[in-house]
Amino acid sequence: MPSWGSVDSPVNSGMSTYYIKEAYHDTKVPNLVTAVLADYRAFDTMFETCVVFIAMLGIFTLLKKDDEQDAAIQVNTVTNDQDNDSLIIRVAARFMTPFIQLFGLYVIAHGHHSPGGGFQGGVILGASLILLAMGNNMNYVKQFLSIPRMILLSTIGVLIFAAWGLVPLLFNKPFLDYSSWAVFMPFTDAVMARSHSMLAVEIGVGLTVMCGMYGIYMSLVSDGGMDKGL
Repeated sequence: MPSWGSVDSPVNSGMSTYYIKEAYHDTKVPNLVTAVLADYRAFDTMFETCVVFIAMLGIFTLLKKDDEQDAAIQVNTVTNDQDNDSLIIRVAARFMTPFIQLFGLYVIAHGHHSPGGGFQGGVILGASLILLAMGNNMNYVKQFLSIPRMILLSTIGVLIFAAWGLVPLLFNKPFLDYSSWAVFMPFTDAVMARSHSMLAVEIGVGLTVMCGMYGIYMSLVSDGGMDKGL
């Protein structure tokens, strides 16, 4: 093993140098961080996405209450959301949310060329949902993003990433070798297929992170109830 901090270690003399010099030629992605996380190190990033998904499921499972517990809590707790209701906050939250979500989508789509990507964009989208729940209440957000839908969207996000990596196996290529997708992308060579594929997996990451962040936060602050205001 090389000594600590050695400039001659394989990491410093080989791997990082190759990424810096060849990433754009290999992937046509000017953002080196995105090229490393979504392509060269995609296997690790896929399981990081799975960690977010598993954490959300674990918290849902641990904090879930049955009907009798819910009834007891409602009897002993003041749950009138209208006590702290504010028209200004509700209107402001609903007005800002679409613009925040549009920026979150921009961050995901432009992660190749500027700081961003699935994790960053997913956090922004999740934060917009938290803002909406804080300005209104959790039941308002649950009208279009219930717990089953959160789990479904998170699962779809992970499956997009995994499925995109499984396709190369059909062509006797390594798992997550995006260059194989050139067969399904007209007017695209193997290099550009890697670039386009990174956008696809970033969308999957964004879905999982969005639902994971919102689900974990709301489940914790409501003690698993997911039915009160903040």
